[in-house]
Amino acid sequence: MSNVHEEAIKKFLSLMENVNERMKGTFQNMHHGYPTETLGRFLKARDWDVQKAYKMLIDCLEWRIQNEIDNILSKPIIPADLYRAVRDSQLIGLSGYSKEGLPVIAIGVGLSTYDKASVNYYVQSHIQMNEYRDHVVLPAATEKYGRHISTCLKVLDMTGLKLSALNQIKLLTTISTIDDLNYPEKTETYYIVNAPYIFSACWKAVKPLLQERTKRKIQVLQGCGRDELLKVMDYSSLPHFCRKEGSGSSRNSSNGSVDNCFSLDHTYHQQLYDYIKQQSTLVETGRPIKQGSVHVDFPEVDPEDAKIAETIESEFQKLADQNGICNSLNDLKVNGD
Repeated sequence: MSNVHEEAIKKFLSLMENVNERMKGTFQNMHHGYPTETLGRFLKARDWDVQKAYKMLIDCLEWRIQNEIDNILSKPIIPADLYRAVRDSQLIGLSGYSKEGLPVIAIGVGLSTYDKASVNYYVQSHIQMNEYRDHVVLPAATEKYGRHISTCLKVLDMTGLKLSALNQIKLLTTISTIDDLNYPEKTETYYIVNAPYIFSACWKAVKPLLQERTKRKIQVLQGCGRDELLKVMDYSSLPHFCRKEGSGSSRNSSNGSVDNCFSLDHTYHQQLYDYIKQQSTLVETGRPIKQGSVHVDFPEVDPEDAKIAETIESEFQKLADQNGICNSLNDLKVNGD
């Protein structure tokens, strides 16, 4: 770490000494014994500007207090059928670990429909997975690999990406804003696999809008990305949709749902759901667990994120228009035969 960065962290630490006890408490829940590393993440996200990073962290702590994020892991989504429906339509899971011990998070971008529950359930579930990653997954990886592990790898499967994904752009922008503002710099690399033409067209337009720091983290791989990913992880940690060429992110892989890290039957989701139910009994002893989603305040979308969302929308619109032209030409051909 350079002297400038060390100096910035010192300044940041002294500013944090002046925050109230409640904020100090939630900050402690957040940093898990690594306050300097956490401040470093917020500084990195604000290009090492101490005042901006301090404001960002204070806003994050206020968001955590107002929305009781410290207790979100004790609020299960019930009944289990509803949680299964959330899992079947918000495809995300932990497929394993990289050779360096970083958790590998798999996301089925193209086949997630987000249409089986209200938006609040999807946001709640996303935050719960973030908190479980920070409270349970990363500390366990740190212990297992004998070095501090605070970031993960994400493999984004674009199989099945369609123009109808536009319907979810608002929810996805909300989720990515929550991550940007409250869980900054937690992803080391984003690997994009099984990218159809529609993704490539959007990527061309979106790439120039991304910050250099973000751009460096994104790698678009050929096909299912298996060979490239095997350089950083073992076969057993590959997400099911990267196992063989043209495999795609089908919800049921060849070995059934146990091998499919999106499924509620996968070990990761079983452990996560059991953990939340266990925490809820500790908190709510003697009281029935409440049904209903946790309502989390959605942050205002960052202007940069809003611009990216707008660009994706307009690119999708162009593709839809082109599609429309192709379809009407096809109709003419059919009718003219």
